[in-house]
Amino acid sequence: MTTFSPAELEYLLGESRLGRLATAGPTGMPHVVPVGWSFNREFNTIDISGHRFATTRKFRNVQANPHAAFVVDDVLPPWRPRSVLVQGRAQALLPTGTGAGEGQEEAMIRISIDKITSWGLDISA
Repeated sequence: MTTFSPAELEYLLGESRLGRLATAGPTGMPHVVPVGWSFNREFNTIDISGHRFATTRKFRNVQANPHAAFVVDDVLPPWRPRSVLVQGRAQALLPTGTGAGEGQEEAMIRISIDKITSWGLDISA
């Protein structure tokens, strides 16, 4: 199992950051979109969800092709890029319940981590 280093976790969890999800549809055409996300410590996955998520192109893409990439990045002045890139297999998960304690209430994409690449994390903000 691939896991994040302490520096990668500190960067990802240090402050709220937007991520970018890359998927590919059935024809292989890439699709990259900004997304809200969370790190799921229990499963060591990146979980992505949102309002009416099961109706989105990214969700349909993962249903057709499970390969995905996810990146969180920023640039410190004057030009010091930092980033964590995750590549792995994604699952398109439908809601499992509608009330508290009955399961997840929104559809989600869950990325199981196969590879992590990061750079610039030795630079503090």
